[in-house]
Amino acid sequence: MIVSNNYFTKVALFFENRRGLERGLLNKIAPMQPTPREAQLLERIEQQDKEIRLLRQKLDKVLRMLFGAKSEKLDPDQLLLLLQEEPEPGKSPEPVEAEAPRRSKVPSSPRERKPRLPEHLPVEETVLDPEPVKADPEAWRYIGEEVSEQLDYEPAKFIRRRLIRRKYVSRSDVDGVPVIAPLPPCLQERCIAAPGLIAQIVVGKYCDHLPLFRQEQIFATRHGVSLPRQSLTRWVGLAADWLKPIYDQIRTGVMGGGYVQVDETPIEYLDPGHGRTRLGYLWTCSRPGEDVFFDWQTSRAASCLDEVIHADFAGTLQSDGYGAYPAFAKTRGGAIMLAGCWAHVRRKFHEALEQSPGTAGWFLLQIAHLYQVEEQLRKRHAGPRLRAAERAWKSTPVQERIHRALIRLKTSRRHLPQSLMGRAIDYALAQWPTLGVWLEDGRIEIDNNLVENSIRPTAIGKKNWLFIGEAQAGQRGAIIYTIIESCRRRGIDPYAYLRDVLTRLPSMTNWQIKDVTPEAWARSKQRSPLQAAA
Repeated sequence: MIVSNNYFTKVALFFENRRGLERGLLNKIAPMQPTPREAQLLERIEQQDKEIRLLRQKLDKVLRMLFGAKSEKLDPDQLLLLLQEEPEPGKSPEPVEAEAPRRSKVPSSPRERKPRLPEHLPVEETVLDPEPVKADPEAWRYIGEEVSEQLDYEPAKFIRRRLIRRKYVSRSDVDGVPVIAPLPPCLQERCIAAPGLIAQIVVGKYCDHLPLFRQEQIFATRHGVSLPRQSLTRWVGLAADWLKPIYDQIRTGVMGGGYVQVDETPIEYLDPGHGRTRLGYLWTCSRPGEDVFFDWQTSRAASCLDEVIHADFAGTLQSDGYGAYPAFAKTRGGAIMLAGCWAHVRRKFHEALEQSPGTAGWFLLQIAHLYQVEEQLRKRHAGPRLRAAERAWKSTPVQERIHRALIRLKTSRRHLPQSLMGRAIDYALAQWPTLGVWLEDGRIEIDNNLVENSIRPTAIGKKNWLFIGEAQAGQRGAIIYTIIESCRRRGIDPYAYLRDVLTRLPSMTNWQIKDVTPEAWARSKQRSPLQAAA
């Protein structure tokens, strides 16, 4: 088949005309502007897209809080991986040869093996002889023995402690007045509960987190002792009343150091007449390295701090970013300096890690450098002067680098203010005037975690007993929690301490209270073995 050149010419002209027509149509469509209605709809769609992203971030945060890991610890290598540059699009990463596992050349220190059974426990021996030996002992000669041990347990038991006071009359004066020994001092007249029982009830509720109704059932079903819950409640209140002088002594010691960490936790309480529970707060004040005390308030307002913090207190108050603390500090006329908490700043960036892994990972890595310096100082048991000097040349440059990055991100407006990353940046900048106090004073800790750790037992307890019976009972719980937590910090068995102190308190004066605080009690127990050895 022969095709003429005229045919190809016509086809080329056809496609040329078609391309020209398409270019003309595009030139007419391109400069067209959307109508006001279309612009309004596009703006609404963009706003809804932003709202959907924010809601997804909030939903992811809630799911992580409910089902995710609670720890904020991250491997430094993982943070470095987040900061590495991604490969170019369409380019596969270069293969990496497998590296043989490396073994450390530094010999590990031998671990001290603990005995399988504690040596301080009493021993009950049972001798087992073969039946032929039992039948004719004289025909056998003892040549040795094999010993095997087991760890056994005997449950607690109730005891009827009976005090018998004998009456006597003089043989030389038959008509004289009989003599009888006086009753020893007790917590309450005609009270059937001895100090040991009251101590067990208090420890069961505030240390082992057993509600009183559950203790009532245990006493009745396992020991056959019926103790009404109302009696248990009265005995807990009786113990709190006797322990209040020790509580006041601990509180004075905590507030006398010029540096206090403060936090608060919500606890529901019954309010008769309203048909529902109300929310009260257990305020916690801790002195690092010393004791801690709790104070009950029915509100979270800044005015509550006037009752928690003594009027004559002057020094540093370390807390989180709650607005009540700056408002309270202003009322003291400059006598109180606020110190911030880097753990709360780190928590905000940790929440934004999935949204902005590169940016949040960089901030977490810088904050990890600050904590590495503190860990090294803690291992060296550094004092305030050494801590201040080390922080000045190791931690200050890192903190200044973080501040510059925060300012740069805030001014660039790369993140929405309501996003997790935007909130983390705003929180850090709002707290920045208080986040540098720890660099200037070697006594100040980098965060508020010590006082938060003191609150954890209360969080476990309220999951079991749910609420406080009345508003006035909140302070009794604060007193007992103070004693229990102070014993924990001193490594004291709370039951042994409470039983001994509740036995001695009725015969003591106010001047002797300082001798039975957990700190003084622990020192006396440490001296007793030394005195016995001498």
